[in-house]
Amino acid sequence: MAHHTIKSGYRELAERLNRFPQGAPPTELLFRILEMLFGEREAELVAQIPIKPFTARQAATIWKTNEANARNVLDALASRAILLDMENPNGGMTYVLPPPMAGFFEFSMMRVRGDIDQKALAELFYQYLNGEEEFIRALFANGETQLGRVFVHEPLLSADNALRVLDYERATNVIETATAIGIGVCYCRHKMQHVGRDCAAPKDICMTFNGTAASLIRHGYARAVDKSEGMDLLAQAYANNLVQFGENVRASVNFICNCCGCCCEAMIAARKFGMLNPVHTTNFLPRVELDQCNGCGKCANVCPVEAMTLVSANDPHHRAKHKAKLDATICLGCGVCARVCPTRGIALESRATRVITPVNSTARIVMMAIERGNLQDLIFDNRAQFSHRALAAILGVILRAPPVKRALASQQMKSRYLETILARVPVA
Repeated sequence: MAHHTIKSGYRELAERLNRFPQGAPPTELLFRILEMLFGEREAELVAQIPIKPFTARQAATIWKTNEANARNVLDALASRAILLDMENPNGGMTYVLPPPMAGFFEFSMMRVRGDIDQKALAELFYQYLNGEEEFIRALFANGETQLGRVFVHEPLLSADNALRVLDYERATNVIETATAIGIGVCYCRHKMQHVGRDCAAPKDICMTFNGTAASLIRHGYARAVDKSEGMDLLAQAYANNLVQFGENVRASVNFICNCCGCCCEAMIAARKFGMLNPVHTTNFLPRVELDQCNGCGKCANVCPVEAMTLVSANDPHHRAKHKAKLDATICLGCGVCARVCPTRGIALESRATRVITPVNSTARIVMMAIERGNLQDLIFDNRAQFSHRALAAILGVILRAPPVKRALASQQMKSRYLETILARVPVA
């Protein structure tokens, strides 16, 4: 295969990226993408950095150089949104390599730039994500815990349902509580624009929050907005029937994409792998009031995952009459169908079983690693020293996990130490 001849730095970087729970299958297309985003020496260096956040001093130790040189390299990578740099409480910078998605793949297209050929890059992204299936399957269809979740269309909630929605389930709450808000160009529609497949939905509407937003704003990949403008943009997304797809955590959400059904990777994956639950749904489902349904089909046309369809109304007096029918097994619960119903014949109701959202990014990443069989890569990251605090955080998530997940973690680690810890924790 062609990638066997690729330079060693890119091979090592691909192996490093595959230690993320969601993975990045090393195909020829991936190597071509990495060659556009990284210099060969940069690829060699980034391949050595840890999965967890790190400092310039730690990078210097790993790279066997001085701290000033390491900081220069890290700052250059952060300036291109390959790394994120975040201010720590001591006034210094902590760096982290985000996964390809949601991460530096998207960041590379979140502004119009002239330092790389974005059309060529977009074509490679399209082939890697939409032509080949391996990466999208690894990203969205492996395991039970997924990268992202859908937020409900809040204006459609009845007074009773509004009382049932927890704060972390509201996109408005993410905006209201964010320490920073950044707006960039929608990666998905920007990519599709370069391959001639974009739609008319607004592009300047991709939302990042908190530390991720601060880093992207600092380097010009997102523009800073206040909470008021953030709310206005959310209203614009609602008006365009876009689905809010955000990080699958309760606390410190780092992104919300405003997704269309035709361009956006999450919605495309939801259609491809719907039965595998590639996207965490809301806690609501639409209910069609058949006596109010006029069979216009607007709900089916706007549904991003084809969960709403039209079927025969079986009316002997009007044989051409249709009615809306929901496939609840693949419905995201976003509510856009209810928004466009001209007869108000669709209402949202609570699901029978609540969808559980991981408390934070540590919990999400650990559960994804357990389910995908690479927890050992997360814990024993031998590229850098593993702090006791990070180890304690990961083990804490494991110990609070359901018994089946704890057993999976123990089996993967093959560790008597971990088995002993798990055995001492009573099953709830």
